[in-house]
Amino acid sequence: MRIRKQIFRCAHIALLSMMLLHATSVKAAENASPTVFLDGLPLSFQTPPVIEAGYSLVPMRALFEAEGATISWDENTRTVTAVKDGATVTYQIGDSFAYKNKERLELPLPGKIIDGFTMMPLRFISETLGNLVKWHDYSRSITISSVHDNETTIQYGVNLRDTPAKDDDTHILRMLAKTEKIHVIREINPDWLEVQAQDGTIGFISSAPQYSDYTNTSIAMKQADALIAFGSKFIGTPYEFGAASGQTNTFDCSSFVQYVFDHVLSKDLPRVSYDQALQGKEVGINDLRKGDLLFFTARGLDIGHVGIYAGNGRILQTYSKELGVHFTAFDEKWKKRFVTARRLF
Repeated sequence: MRIRKQIFRCAHIALLSMMLLHATSVKAAENASPTVFLDGLPLSFQTPPVIEAGYSLVPMRALFEAEGATISWDENTRTVTAVKDGATVTYQIGDSFAYKNKERLELPLPGKIIDGFTMMPLRFISETLGNLVKWHDYSRSITISSVHDNETTIQYGVNLRDTPAKDDDTHILRMLAKTEKIHVIREINPDWLEVQAQDGTIGFISSAPQYSDYTNTSIAMKQADALIAFGSKFIGTPYEFGAASGQTNTFDCSSFVQYVFDHVLSKDLPRVSYDQALQGKEVGINDLRKGDLLFFTARGLDIGHVGIYAGNGRILQTYSKELGVHFTAFDEKWKKRFVTARRLF
């Protein structure tokens, strides 16, 4: 009986310890310093940002200067003055207000000295300088955008989301309509872009080429890597001439290309290689980039076969019942049958 009580007591203590450890971990995560991005690039501070009463406090001088303001400090009055584009902001440490061109502005929290650094609310600094600020709860990060030009055009209606994911929990902010102009702040990963709409809303859209005319070598390489990685999952899948679209039990050359491009890039390609060769833009054999489509003569046809250029002189393709989907060297044998290459993204 005594042994049973001791076991129960030990189990009870272990459970309490686990609960305390979990609560401590959650609290630590909630208090972790947020990552700050300015125009898509992470900012580094000598002392990390802190969150107090729901507001992010950052080193004042570092943020003012990063956003292009000139700073001066009056030690006698403990007053900072920041000047940018005709706007003059003055603030005396400890006050709950500041002035912008003599207009009094209320602060959500007074600035304070932490570890020898003057800390002020990030949103106040950035918005006072005319920039946009967005807190991302999913990643505990902050985006600051100082760009007011919209260089990218929406080509097909796409949802603007508050999280870079299509999960049910993701909140759709609104639909971005065709021809609407946006600014791309940064590339999150091969699938998502952080963007700024004309009304100042900051959110995320799919990076699939069908949705916007945004082009950049870095995102193209990320998408190409994703394309080859996804296609590689089907290595060994049997070849079947005329295989049905939309299934993965068997492929022929063009159904494989069609399936991979649809899944990774949401590109709706024609079913047969001859028609696929009319998509995108032509590129020379010496200018190939990973993800380009390669077209070849086959079965007496001018264009009767297609594969995906995988980089480093390789092709990801299928044409053989013995090999199924596999990598092939883009050697002289294939170059003799080569007709054209097309770039779709």
